[in-house]
Amino acid sequence: MAPVKLRGMTWDHRRAIDPLTYSLPQFRNRHPDIDIEWSSRPLAGFEFTSVDALAEDYDLIILDHPFMGAVSASGSLAPLDGIGGLSDDLFVGPSLATYRMKGSLWALPVDAAAQVAVSRPDLMQALDAEPPRNWSELISLGAKARRRSLSLAIGLSGVHSLMTFFTLMANLGTPCATTQEEPFADRPTARGALGLLRGLLEFCPREALDWNSIRLHDEMAARDDLVFCPAVYCYATYAEADQRRPLRFHDLPGPTGPTGSTIGGTGLAVSAKCRHREAAFDYVRFAAELATQRVFAEHHGQPAHRALWLDEAINQRFGGCYRNTLATMEACWVRPRYNGYLAFQEAAGGLVEAHLRGDLAEDALLDRLERLHAGR
Repeated sequence: MAPVKLRGMTWDHRRAIDPLTYSLPQFRNRHPDIDIEWSSRPLAGFEFTSVDALAEDYDLIILDHPFMGAVSASGSLAPLDGIGGLSDDLFVGPSLATYRMKGSLWALPVDAAAQVAVSRPDLMQALDAEPPRNWSELISLGAKARRRSLSLAIGLSGVHSLMTFFTLMANLGTPCATTQEEPFADRPTARGALGLLRGLLEFCPREALDWNSIRLHDEMAARDDLVFCPAVYCYATYAEADQRRPLRFHDLPGPTGPTGSTIGGTGLAVSAKCRHREAAFDYVRFAAELATQRVFAEHHGQPAHRALWLDEAINQRFGGCYRNTLATMEACWVRPRYNGYLAFQEAAGGLVEAHLRGDLAEDALLDRLERLHAGR
């Protein structure tokens, strides 16, 4: 009898696809009657493609938690409430909680991330500099780097502008609204956060406004002038030894320290239209296991189990990434997840980027963000 075949979709990076494909032999050993074919798509598609549309064609879907409002309203995913042994304390930060909506769990965290800092240790050593602990020290580092014809770095293309704005707002103690019933942002705090971003850009190459999180890591590993980035969604694989210049990750140097970073990461979901739901649930149970997430980490992934963030062997493989960013991860802020938020996120990211390019005044930006958030 031919095995059940499930189709899965993730995003196109070795952090995403390699853990899934390299762990398949262990799954097949346990479930020889189930096979899985994984496909991938670019990061931009991962951030915005409708989960409802993916659920028409795929059984297993790797997705981001801001989709939870839409999927809980549409019923496009199968709730995972019957998957036993899942509790918040097993996972780092609010990773599991981000996938709960309207009383159900819609995805299992298989990858954990937040906006953290990243450095080029060789360039930091050349500057005789330590990783900054707050924004004031960051700007001092920028000035020191500029005197040596070096730069700070940031990735602010589209949605990444909005995520960094979110992080600064939360760090300053007045986070943006997570429901449409509240005003989007406290104006004085928003002005302060935008001012911090504009000040940072004075020490960054102009092309930083064209970079997403993957491009930011690629540029820092390839170029020899980018010293330090204060806030980017961590790709721990860039700290591995096979990189041209392995990067190092650090807690967020926000205005008040690591608190307030906007959580990212990904979850594993099952389509409500999956014709072999029990087989798909078997894979979810497999992916939830500590041993499986250890295999993920051994193949460039970012485990969501808290125990693995404390594991010495894994930290050694990734240059101490997890240990050095745990405080940030545990103090994360969860961005909005209401039904309709994804349309706001896509449009708002472009507006914040336009402001940082000098194409949209601060008052006009904040007015438009407020109207967009309210659905007007």
